[in-house]
Amino acid sequence: MTHLTPDHATRFATATLSHLGREYPYKMDLVLNGPEDARPPREHHPIFHGSFDWHSCVHGWWQILRLARRFPGLPIAAEIRARADTMLVPEKVAGELAFLDRPMSAGFERPYGWAWLLALHAEAERHNTSWAAALEPLAAAFAARFHAFLPKMTYPLRVGTHFNISFALTLTHHWAMHRDGDLLLLIEQKALDWFRYDRNCQAWEPGGDEFLSPALCEAMLMSHVLGRNDFIDWFGNFFPEADCARPGQLFEPAFVSDRSDGKIAHLDGLNLSRAWCWRRIADRLGPNPMTPLLEDTIDRHLAAALPHVTGDYMGEHWLASFALLALDGLAD
Repeated sequence: MTHLTPDHATRFATATLSHLGREYPYKMDLVLNGPEDARPPREHHPIFHGSFDWHSCVHGWWQILRLARRFPGLPIAAEIRARADTMLVPEKVAGELAFLDRPMSAGFERPYGWAWLLALHAEAERHNTSWAAALEPLAAAFAARFHAFLPKMTYPLRVGTHFNISFALTLTHHWAMHRDGDLLLLIEQKALDWFRYDRNCQAWEPGGDEFLSPALCEAMLMSHVLGRNDFIDWFGNFFPEADCARPGQLFEPAFVSDRSDGKIAHLDGLNLSRAWCWRRIADRLGPNPMTPLLEDTIDRHLAAALPHVTGDYMGEHWLASFALLALDGLAD
């Protein structure tokens, strides 16, 4: 299977550094409470005002910090560290926190951006710098939002876009594991309540603008929540014909007809996120007769998407983060 290389890291980081501070075009997630709110993105978001939208900027930062840690000797790693020293500072974090305190902000970036901010904080903690301490109040604010939101969330969000709850809780579970035991238990209980009895998944996907697989994201979350033997049993019930490559649509890369269309370009992200999910699932299942099928599925999804991580801004502002997940996962 394809794995992360220094060439990947340089390509991804170079592209991401070029747009982290690119203020326009920018898609604000903003409820205007009055004319005074009609201000440039930089004034609302002192850190995350680039990369087309807030969440893409957040996971762009996660990506470059991760790459600088994985390949500290690359020339571009020094540029990443210098940029982070300038941006990931308490006074700028205070501006991001102030945005959360605005009226009508409770649903801001829920749950996708919340989870990515926690992933960024977790990555920042792995560096011997001040970045994590600066980000900690923002991470605490989003963790508190998960604590408040999950108990009242009766039904899971199974869509293949930003609202998918399994994707968000996978990232959040990873953050909470060493930082917030109560949130960890809450996530695990909700996942079991929603998904433990799911059987015979039909996987009516992909949708035309999805970048996540609802079926595989659910399996990904359950691979973290369940012990290995329990997960193997659950997976066998959820995908009873996986050894025959069924549901077939989960094993075939999605076709992308127009990469200049921001929604259709999501399908490149779908291919990358599927590769990530299948890699994690294959690891949890361990060596078995399905292993060659899963390895081939991962490689074909990567081959379909990796050439298109850069080239058009509709994909370039975010796809490298998903390519990094696909090639390197969430592992420390």
